[in-house]
Amino acid sequence: MATLMIQGTTSDAGKSTVVAALCRVLARRGVSVAPFKPQNMALNSAVTEDGGEIGRSTALQAQACYLAPHSDMNPVLLKPETDRGAQVILRGKVHGHMDALDYHAYKRIAKESVMAAWQALENRFDVIIAEGAGSPAEINLREGDIANMGFAEAADCPVILVGDIDRGGVFAQLVGTLVLLSESEQARTKGFIINRFRGDIALLKPGLEWLEERTGKTVFGTLPYLQGLLLDAEDSIGLTHAEKASQTLNVIVPALPRISNHTDFDPLRLHPQVSLTFVGPDQPIPAADVIILPGSKSTASDLAWLKQQGWDNAIQRHLRYGGKVLGICGGFQMLGKWVDDPDGLEGKSGKVVGLGLLPLTTRMVAGKQLRNVSGLTVAEGATVNGYEIHNGVSDGAALGLPLFKIEGRPEGAVSEDGQIIGTYLHGLFNHPEACQALLKQLGLVNGEQSDYQAHRERELDRLADMLEAHIDIEAVIALIDVGVSPSR
Repeated sequence: MATLMIQGTTSDAGKSTVVAALCRVLARRGVSVAPFKPQNMALNSAVTEDGGEIGRSTALQAQACYLAPHSDMNPVLLKPETDRGAQVILRGKVHGHMDALDYHAYKRIAKESVMAAWQALENRFDVIIAEGAGSPAEINLREGDIANMGFAEAADCPVILVGDIDRGGVFAQLVGTLVLLSESEQARTKGFIINRFRGDIALLKPGLEWLEERTGKTVFGTLPYLQGLLLDAEDSIGLTHAEKASQTLNVIVPALPRISNHTDFDPLRLHPQVSLTFVGPDQPIPAADVIILPGSKSTASDLAWLKQQGWDNAIQRHLRYGGKVLGICGGFQMLGKWVDDPDGLEGKSGKVVGLGLLPLTTRMVAGKQLRNVSGLTVAEGATVNGYEIHNGVSDGAALGLPLFKIEGRPEGAVSEDGQIIGTYLHGLFNHPEACQALLKQLGLVNGEQSDYQAHRERELDRLADMLEAHIDIEAVIALIDVGVSPSR
């Protein structure tokens, strides 16, 4: 059994994409390989085959391995609810709510879940490609660390450090991080990968030679900047959009403070007939054809933020001019008359007034709904696949006009005039038939089909091709210390 860990000098250095690419390279060679992220903090999550919840980027890495995602692949998931507190999910199930200081003290116990999940994967796969979180050089977080070197030391696995040259200062990133590690951690760090390089590699060569001489570590290669790469992200969202040749449907999405599963919109970002823009705090709310209210980890507080930012008035004006509104999960709950959280499952307990756009009420109850589902759109009978992740239970007359038929039951709501739509379903645009049908309901009459799953596969192969072309793959595989055995 063998594990290799990819860590980064910073958040968003490229750890997730390197792990996904390496997983796909090995899987294409017939290796029995699985991804592993000991601890993740993210509001983008996926439902696993065993009925749990893990980070969205780890689920994508499972796809790179041609696997269904499993809770063991991301044993600790932290879903922020405030600036100081988060929901703690252990091996796919909600463990409770903790503030940052309480969780820091709890990490010793959480480590047991991490190591048990890792060992369970090692019993099923020949190779584990693990991913760190943030940076291993965060001095204030090193005590009891389970996300980076703490796990690497416990698992006794080699580490490759990734640095992002596009941000500048990559040599300082790599050398500085290495210096701040302990002697044993430095020893297990076998070398570096430089990510997102633009330009002539010959200009970088003197720096690479200096880096190897200065540290005694191998530079395994330099990855080029990939234009147009769009894959499931952990948390970060871009507030701008790329210009399209045919911008037929203009869609805007408020970037809520606790926005969750914003990867729902990746298929729309790619669609040639859709222009999608995230609108950040204190930005003007532009005119649009469609407003989509996204999922939220803290529905009540994000609803208050929407009203503070003037979205309630903007939505009313938008509807008067004939625009459409879609609410997904927490956004669906916001469309109703009120949201009640008597036990404070998502923050402060109490009842808040909704936007009042659908005859619907929601009550937060213990026991999160976690399931992968499939069904049909009511209007077109188009196939839809997605997943549900929510605490709320909604009730009201709005549910009498559903959006979907999911495994024989009605799901979601559509207003009588068709302007307002709501659903608990995440991933609703991923299937080409459903995407086309839903965009038609939202106003794109002659919409093209867009297959996001096929896009994911192409991008994963593109990443793997890039890795094989620009990294010394054989040297990396040698670190794993297995004979790249065929899949069982």
